[in-house]
Amino acid sequence: MNPELSSFAARLRELIASLVAAEVTRLKSLKPDAGISDLIKSEPPHIGCYNHEFNALALELFALQFKHNSAYRKICEARKLTPEVVGHWTQIPAVPTVAFKELELTLLAPDERTTVFHSSGTTEQKPSRHFHSAESLKIYEASLTPWFLENVRTDLRFTIYDLRLICLTPPPEQVPHSSLVHMFETVRQTMGAPETAFVGKTAADGAWTLDFDAALAALGNNPQSAICNPQLILGTAFSFVHLLDYMVERDLRVELPAGSHVMETGGYKNRSRTMPKTELHALITERLGVPRENIICEYGMSELSSQAYDSKFHHPSSIIHQRVFSFPPWARVQIISPETGREVAEGETGLIRVFDLANVFSVAAIQTEDLAIRRGGGFELIGRTQLAEPRGCSLMTA
Repeated sequence: MNPELSSFAARLRELIASLVAAEVTRLKSLKPDAGISDLIKSEPPHIGCYNHEFNALALELFALQFKHNSAYRKICEARKLTPEVVGHWTQIPAVPTVAFKELELTLLAPDERTTVFHSSGTTEQKPSRHFHSAESLKIYEASLTPWFLENVRTDLRFTIYDLRLICLTPPPEQVPHSSLVHMFETVRQTMGAPETAFVGKTAADGAWTLDFDAALAALGNNPQSAICNPQLILGTAFSFVHLLDYMVERDLRVELPAGSHVMETGGYKNRSRTMPKTELHALITERLGVPRENIICEYGMSELSSQAYDSKFHHPSSIIHQRVFSFPPWARVQIISPETGREVAEGETGLIRVFDLANVFSVAAIQTEDLAIRRGGGFELIGRTQLAEPRGCSLMTA
């Protein structure tokens, strides 16, 4: 393992741990129910200090990736952007997600690659490949866990560890290349949930399906059910559509315990009928008894090591409540105009670009094909560009 990268990874893990602890302590001293997500939403004075530190870390990581990743170095040199001329993280060359299909954008030697996450897509498409080692997965999980725990708000009577976990996906051994299922398994282990938390399975063609009997049993669809603790249900949007359609057809409803939460991610393409977000969430409330304020959306991809979650946000110039996504403090997002290549103004639409410090062993600057509206330090997700290949966890195959 490259000692320079290992040193950076260790320092980043320490930084994440210290940042989380310090911010939670500080914010709770000001407001008992505050959390680290307020760091992104309000951008109080202390964020300026971290912005300076973030920039220094980003430039250091760029220099390491330029030095040790030959495929990335060629991309940077073609754009005439090298560590000698780049002075701010916003100038660091971003790699389009499609490049992960053709190039080995990794700093890991072949014998160090213990895991590979594939992008989702149709079976005819060549998937992206994001290689991981035991060390890079430590960074992935160090980034994942605190931001997930922060964004899953629970009833004040319960902690995250009181929640019963239900994953509407196949278990990890059936889909070893799914970053989403690895994420759910990390959450399961963190919460100490039983391995039977996964109620999905794979069909003969590799598509994800649900074991409806197992799902309903886990949800407590039984008058004699003794389930009293709140539940946390994780799944793709298309999995929720399959479950809810099944329940509607049979006129089934469950009333999950108070404090139950739902986290949904991904889209629908080729796996179920599409449904507007508001309609999907209304049906979750109607059939599962989970209030809309307890429904969380996640945005992530196999090429990243950090995830974004949405929060309810009231824009000053609008009476509409939007769902605004934020990445953790060790990642940054820009909304880029495809015409100019520059960041758009507040309220304007562009493509999502992410700089993720947790991508130590691949490429930190990722240009997506997803459209969003810039909302402060976050974004309101619109969806895929029309010319982009269909992807997202809604198309995941084993």
